[in-house]
Amino acid sequence: MAEVWKAVLFGIVQGVTEWLPISSTGHMILLDEFVSLQVSPAFWEAFLVMIQFGSILAVVLLFWNKIFPFDLQGGAIIKKDTFILWFKIVVACIPAILVGLPLDDVFNEWFYHGPCVALALIIFGVLFILIENRNKTRSPLITSLSGITWRMAFIIGIWQLVAAVFPGTSRSGATIIGALLLGISRTVAAEFTFFLAIPVMFGASLLKLLKLGLVFSSMEWMILLVGMIVAFIVSVLVIRFLMDYIKRNDFKFFGWYRIILGMVVLVYFGIFA
Repeated sequence: MAEVWKAVLFGIVQGVTEWLPISSTGHMILLDEFVSLQVSPAFWEAFLVMIQFGSILAVVLLFWNKIFPFDLQGGAIIKKDTFILWFKIVVACIPAILVGLPLDDVFNEWFYHGPCVALALIIFGVLFILIENRNKTRSPLITSLSGITWRMAFIIGIWQLVAAVFPGTSRSGATIIGALLLGISRTVAAEFTFFLAIPVMFGASLLKLLKLGLVFSSMEWMILLVGMIVAFIVSVLVIRFLMDYIKRNDFKFFGWYRIILGMVVLVYFGIFA
């Protein structure tokens, strides 16, 4: 049962860090150093996939009315704006599909280690602070999802690819930074980031599960389901918090947090590596 409680802890960390722009990878690396699940490498990969899936389900639940493209009350009428939004999300996914997914294992082998993750945390933390300082006297150009152009969607997708290449960047952090640079408001940037996660994370999770297989013991299934459910519940709470927070505040707090965490990771792996 000790492993089940560890799964609860990992689910909490996943739910918090997946949607806040502070890098779930950086936190998972640190947590795994102190509270490691006593499982095989293959099961560990499956576990990470399942808790990510729990996080995705939270987005689907909270934003169902914005992402479901049919109006069932009106007789399954197509919601044109929602369909266009999904096409833009597909465009934003193109860089990750063409480069990120095929080379995911290569990028992890090259860059999935403490110092690289720490540098990504610090660099993007600095970017958040600089961009928010730049935008302090500017009004956003785009204040609705429909205002995001096809070109903007593709550029945000390139930023997402940067996060796929360099663990510790934070997928949500990279796409939000890309959106802010394009003049998109914080709220719209966050929403588009959440929606963009659905096909990307779901696709990556499905491919990894098919690759790993689904043959687990009853205890392993319990660990997987507990982690997924906890990640789902925590993600719901965190997404609601973030959407409320950014209505009144900027992202600089997360930038400073990233810098401090990056320094902690650098010091830790510098001492104990």
